[in-house]
Amino acid sequence: MPESPRILIADDEAVIRLGLRTMLEAQGYRVIGEAADGTRALDLVSKLKPDLVFLDIKMPGVGGLQAARRLQEDRSIAVVILTAYSDREFVDAAKDAGVQAYLVKPLREGDLHPAIEVAMSRFRDIRALRGEVEDLEDSLETRKLVERAKGVLMRKLGIQEAEAFTRIQRESRNTRRPMKEIAQRIVTEEDGTRRPGDQAT
Repeated sequence: MPESPRILIADDEAVIRLGLRTMLEAQGYRVIGEAADGTRALDLVSKLKPDLVFLDIKMPGVGGLQAARRLQEDRSIAVVILTAYSDREFVDAAKDAGVQAYLVKPLREGDLHPAIEVAMSRFRDIRALRGEVEDLEDSLETRKLVERAKGVLMRKLGIQEAEAFTRIQRESRNTRRPMKEIAQRIVTEEDGTRRPGDQAT
């Protein structure tokens, strides 16, 4: 069985926090902290590293949506918004903040498990997609660097493109360092030795 997510509750009403904690723990979830405002919630997220946080949409100081936006920028946690409002403007605002689920008060125990499971699943999907995008960006950057490094070697050593690539590949293998790092060193050394007025390759 997968380990139950570690949950943080942020709501300015103590009775709501107590009721939510009781329902969550009755379902086997682990509540690791509580906060009465968004600032405290962000602080506890940083310190306790929960897997999911319930954020009341309206709290003193930093509200739930503002806190949610900050947390989504960090890409570190799933967010469920709690609110007494079901108006479209609040739902749209929650969607714009990038939250994974939205629950309307009064909370019902039967709604919690589906909301948590959906939120965690959406968060995992988003994190995986972001990882793929970052991998693609890194791959493109590596390709550009290797192309530049090949040009440097071809010009300096008078060799063909295939041999230049083989040299970079061989050094990467022999030193057990990424090709991106090898290519970056070659390009950096070339930039460092280029005289003012020389054209970049």
